[in-house]
Amino acid sequence: MSVDFEEKGTFFMKNISLNEVQSLSNSFYQSGFYIAMDYINLKDVEETAEKLFKMGFMEAQCGVAQKSDLTAFMDLSLFLKRIKNRETIEFIQNGSLVSHLQPILMVKSGEVYAYESLLRSKDPSENISPYELFKVANSTGFHSLLDQRAREEAIKAKKQYIQKGIKSFINFLPSTIYNPEFCLRHTFNIVKKYDIDPQDLVFEVVETEKINDVDHLKSVFSTYKREGIKVALDDVGAGFSTIEMLKLLEPDYVKIDRSFVSFCDTSEEKQAFLKEVNETSHNLGIKVLAEGIERQEELAVCQQLGLDLCQGYLFGKPSETPQILINERSFVS
Repeated sequence: MSVDFEEKGTFFMKNISLNEVQSLSNSFYQSGFYIAMDYINLKDVEETAEKLFKMGFMEAQCGVAQKSDLTAFMDLSLFLKRIKNRETIEFIQNGSLVSHLQPILMVKSGEVYAYESLLRSKDPSENISPYELFKVANSTGFHSLLDQRAREEAIKAKKQYIQKGIKSFINFLPSTIYNPEFCLRHTFNIVKKYDIDPQDLVFEVVETEKINDVDHLKSVFSTYKREGIKVALDDVGAGFSTIEMLKLLEPDYVKIDRSFVSFCDTSEEKQAFLKEVNETSHNLGIKVLAEGIERQEELAVCQQLGLDLCQGYLFGKPSETPQILINERSFVS
């Protein structure tokens, strides 16, 4: 799927009559079965589509013809979202992406256990946040493509910067994997292409996903595990990745939401929750990772409770090449 909006072309509509749109502009004309409007500025198309949307023409199907090729017709609402976000969509399709790496350490020793791969623009001047990219991708139908590109960049970063035996945590969106056997084939091919040991990979459900279909997610997890890849459940405690989900999904890792880690040294309630997750997880053979650690006192609580792994600015911020800020006195022997 590729969507390109050029500054000069013809705007086409169907499921709408010429009489219904002539009040908007005298530029519309009948072209076979379609209503058409030639344009030399995409802003004119965007404004016209917005007017049609406000007038309630939800049944209208829209497309643009550029260089004699007519793009696929789509609902007016989707067309409007895409043309309003055309620069971001162009970046999702063709922009230079890169994975930044943030260290994950063993709580007891401070040794590097893994790096989490976080999607970024390769050119800082682009100034497009990952949140904005995924937000636009999700609303315009490009979330599968972006998720696929992000996974490939993460695997490339693993090959280039992370030695064998050190794991790589890679985010994924369950909603993009409608058929695990088919949709994950690209990912598994990339793993083989870069000669990565599947045992070094951990795929985690990202925080923007709500777990609405447990059976589907279990199927996704099962497909990953069959290939020798580990899986993780993110944001435990944030309202959707509950402790009950640990028993249902049996991931290899759980990441505790930062809201339960931040200033946990001053909250008995947070400490009780950390203890409960840790004990439940360990009983199920699941490793526990505390994310968002920024203070020495938070690390001390994680050490005291016996959590397995830790991540946060105290140890290193995401960067294109691995960087670790370790104070050995922070860790017990």
